[in-house]
Amino acid sequence: MGGTKQTQQQQQENVTTQPLLTPYKFGKFNLSHRVVLAPLTRQRSYNNVPQPHAILYYSQRTSRGGFMISEATGVSDTAQGYAHTPGIWTKEQVEAWKPIVDAVHAKGGIIFCQIWHVGRVSNYGFQPNGQAPISSTDKSLTPQIRANGVDVAQFSPPRRLRTDEIPQIVNDFRTAARNAMEAGFDGVEIHGAHGYLIDQFLKDQVNDRTDEYGGSLENRCRFALEIVEAVANEIGADRVGIRLSPFTDFIEAVDSDPKALALYMVEALNKYGILYCHMIEPRLKMMGDVSECSHTLLPMRKAFNGTFIAAGGYTKEDGNKAVAENRADLVTYGRLFLANPDLPRRFELNAPLNKYDRNTFYTSDPVIGYTDYPFLEANGDA
Repeated sequence: MGGTKQTQQQQQENVTTQPLLTPYKFGKFNLSHRVVLAPLTRQRSYNNVPQPHAILYYSQRTSRGGFMISEATGVSDTAQGYAHTPGIWTKEQVEAWKPIVDAVHAKGGIIFCQIWHVGRVSNYGFQPNGQAPISSTDKSLTPQIRANGVDVAQFSPPRRLRTDEIPQIVNDFRTAARNAMEAGFDGVEIHGAHGYLIDQFLKDQVNDRTDEYGGSLENRCRFALEIVEAVANEIGADRVGIRLSPFTDFIEAVDSDPKALALYMVEALNKYGILYCHMIEPRLKMMGDVSECSHTLLPMRKAFNGTFIAAGGYTKEDGNKAVAENRADLVTYGRLFLANPDLPRRFELNAPLNKYDRNTFYTSDPVIGYTDYPFLEANGDA
């Protein structure tokens, strides 16, 4: 594989040709590159408990000094909306995460737990005692074609949270963050994107509340910011990130002025001093479809004081350009990283990429479409 000279030469070349592969000071963490594993729902956590096969999955995608974000992980028994997604609200779940996190750390990686609540993106079957899903609203979702393009998801009419119930949901996020630290995670990412509960409060086409959590921009952002404050106070702002998708229309979560929403949120986030903001590009309006778009994330990038992470259908070339032009500090990769466990290495060597198989994204098989994508080197330890 060549000696130290070659490595030094490659590093020098990376600075000019592959900014994605340059080091980055990420708060208290030192990253060796800027290629981030995106949070990817994989639906292989049976009974909402992470499984031993996840140890291999995450460790395969770990590189020394690499940063990864876990799949979306439920904060409570009301947070679920998909089969076999993990949680972090019980002792059993916390214990099950520990060997997964340990495997990432053993290979020199950094891993944050993405904590979420699906809100109205659920049905009675996923809810305790068959109750109604909770949301900012009582407006129902229309049935949605699942990401596999075949199955249709049915949603039960949600129940609008009472004002006096909201502190309990905020506390669920705080407790989940504390549990994530107990499991050994390096921090948490609050899932405020993609039409789930926090996004249901943020977007004015969903949030029809008349209390202090609805109406004005300030009111609609209050729930998200209360969660950020609670989590930052619990585990430290330097271990907290948030994911936002103000421009996307996922799961009927639309806002009439997404740029104003995005700018308000990042400026408000600065007050809490959190580590990063992870934002979805405006060009990714619907799941998986990249389109031409005149909007960019640049105003938000300039307004935010912490690390800015961009997501949304990036290629290697897009990512290098985004870092080179200072439009992002780090770039997340989802489908490409899923299919190429050694993605940073392939970028470095300009090697061909495995093609992902969309049909196996959400199967519950512990191997197929999960840990069976090949490495460049046969041993898988490169």
